[in-house]
Amino acid sequence: MINKVNKVLLKCTIASALGGLLFGYDTVIINGAMIDLVKYFQLSPTLQGWTVSSALIGCILGTILIGKPGDIYGAKRLLQLLAIMFFASSAGCGLATNISVFILFRFIGGLAIGGASVLCPVYISEISPPKHRGILASTFQLAIVLGILLSLISNYLLLDIGDQNWRWMLFSGALPAVAFFLMLLVIRKSPRWLVKNGRIEEAKKNIEELSSHEIDTEQTILEIQESINIEKAGAKINVFKKPYRRIIIIGIFVGIFSQLTGIGVVFYYSSQIFSIAGFSSNTSMAQSVILGVTNLIFTLIAMAIIDKIGRKKLLLFGQLGMVTVLGLFGYGLLSGNITGYWLVALLVAYIAFFAASQGVVIWVMLSEMFPNIIRSRGASIGSFANWVVSASLNFSFPVVIGFFGTTQAAQQIGMSYAFIFFAIVTFIGFVYLKKYIIETKGKTLEQIEKEVLFHN
Repeated sequence: MINKVNKVLLKCTIASALGGLLFGYDTVIINGAMIDLVKYFQLSPTLQGWTVSSALIGCILGTILIGKPGDIYGAKRLLQLLAIMFFASSAGCGLATNISVFILFRFIGGLAIGGASVLCPVYISEISPPKHRGILASTFQLAIVLGILLSLISNYLLLDIGDQNWRWMLFSGALPAVAFFLMLLVIRKSPRWLVKNGRIEEAKKNIEELSSHEIDTEQTILEIQESINIEKAGAKINVFKKPYRRIIIIGIFVGIFSQLTGIGVVFYYSSQIFSIAGFSSNTSMAQSVILGVTNLIFTLIAMAIIDKIGRKKLLLFGQLGMVTVLGLFGYGLLSGNITGYWLVALLVAYIAFFAASQGVVIWVMLSEMFPNIIRSRGASIGSFANWVVSASLNFSFPVVIGFFGTTQAAQQIGMSYAFIFFAIVTFIGFVYLKKYIIETKGKTLEQIEKEVLFHN
């Protein structure tokens, strides 16, 4: 039975994790709507790419811009603002009368997603007692995966409600946005933010409530103050100079190679991918839901085994698996030797390999691999690289396919080359990560720090 104090911690964690659910929901909701959006607004391949990637451009800016306001106003107030932006984005996209208005509100949603991707996991980490931090921090990634699945299910259920079904698909995101805002009304302020702003007594009270009085409050306050001092010292360091330059570059490539597997393209365009492969709209959306279910199941599996198998082994296993199925998918489309539900099986296998490796491992590694003094900046730089590549790929995908022509046969050729490209760069990623990534399983952050700074 959860006692009164633990309910406070659970309530705060669930409220913040809803930001992750909206992250997954709002980025992928465009998937089911895209086929009808293209027809309704008569979108060219370039405009189609911009319609999808505008949210990702917003994400990039959101991650950059949220830091300073977050320090000034705290996570609670900023997350409430982001909840309002999530609601405005869903309503604005659903009501849009032209593509410019649609893109504007999708961009606003992207700003909210970017902000939430920074604030929510940090907030969860800051309110969690040490013994619960691992499991509570993982709820954010789990919420993202659940949001992706719910958006795909929503798209499928709303597919046959009329000519402008895409409006209702986009409207649907307003419901979790309202739930997010209401939940945020009852959360506690971060003890770390309170200490940073000199509100020590309030910080002590929150620490005691959030930890069930099970930890030494005075010692925790001293550790927070020490951490803040380290952060201030780290802000003066040039991370692109020795001895930090090497690990920063590795972190950038960890972020880049995660997106070069093509995961964003598959989730944002899966209904179109299946449609080009020859399936009907209803069948395409049903298959997209299967991808979402696979993503959830294998994310849970990865969370269960990551500390047993290790980060690097899991990552490399997933990379090789993705190389194989991406290559087969591209070859099958190009040659015509693999068709129908075999193509679906290959994409399901691809999602399984990604979710069981990159999907969980990359965020764990980015939070572990950097020295304490530059950890937050290093993780931000790696995440920034991930978003930039994601935006670029999701803009380019329909443009590349459109370059080959408008017939189904021509689009299949274009799509096959895209997947062969993903297979090649995923293999390059395997070689790079095998050489430069160290195993962090079972090591203290201090041991990892020595290895990453002096490992050759």
